[in-house]
Amino acid sequence: MIRSMTAFARKDTQSDWGTLTCEIRTVNHRYLEPSFRLPEALRELETGFREELRNQGLKRGKVDISMRLQAAESEDHSFEINDDMAKAVNEAANHINRMLDNPAHINALDILRWPGVMSLPEKDYSAAKEAASELFAATVSELTRVREREGERLRPLFEDRLATMSKLVAEVRGNMPTLLAAQEQNLRDRFEKAKVELDPERVAQEMVMLAQKSDVAEELDRLDAHIGEVADTLKNGDAIGRRLDFLMQELNREANTLSSKSIDASVTRSAVDLKVLIEQMREQVQNLE
Repeated sequence: MIRSMTAFARKDTQSDWGTLTCEIRTVNHRYLEPSFRLPEALRELETGFREELRNQGLKRGKVDISMRLQAAESEDHSFEINDDMAKAVNEAANHINRMLDNPAHINALDILRWPGVMSLPEKDYSAAKEAASELFAATVSELTRVREREGERLRPLFEDRLATMSKLVAEVRGNMPTLLAAQEQNLRDRFEKAKVELDPERVAQEMVMLAQKSDVAEELDRLDAHIGEVADTLKNGDAIGRRLDFLMQELNREANTLSSKSIDASVTRSAVDLKVLIEQMREQVQNLE
């Protein structure tokens, strides 16, 4: 399965406690790097969210997770008053005032502003937390499907390039005997043009040296092997981005060697065409998980 590292998913849910929205964006990255922006009431869920990412098979990518909680309007707007704290503050203020020549009396609002005297009732977010876990799992699942769809759209591109590369390698392999024979004839023609007496042993030595220098059989074999390995890797259900990146490097190395050993313009053109195709695939591989 080919999965892209670039994707976006958004889901939301509503209930009596309010509205919860989850958005996840991913871009390519060498490793899995999640980043969370969660409401304070849901902060404790981050560890479970990280585990959920791994459970659903995310292996690579920079993952930006944003969750927003909009609490429902409550009809109960009453405040909680700590009577003991309020009395203690008032008694302390009166005690200080008795010590002062010009006391400054405090009013009720002054006492209410004192930390701990007045507070809002603590809300129960247990239902929202449970819903957040379910919403996050559903959003990650949707994200995975998007990544798979984006990745599968690239499959025809890879298959087309691989088929073209195989054809180029086969053409070079089929042309090599003719090219070597032409090189041998060119060597003989140069000897004759220089009025040099043809020594069969010397000609044989020169041909051996030429054959060794221009022998690209190993490079062609390795190109075929790497092309086949890429095709097999594309069928793998696991994360394949790193392996494909390595194979692109190996393909490019063999194409460079083929070009350096070229004894004919046609071979050079084929090597250049191979490098162009490899680069086109490599650019897409950088975005695969």
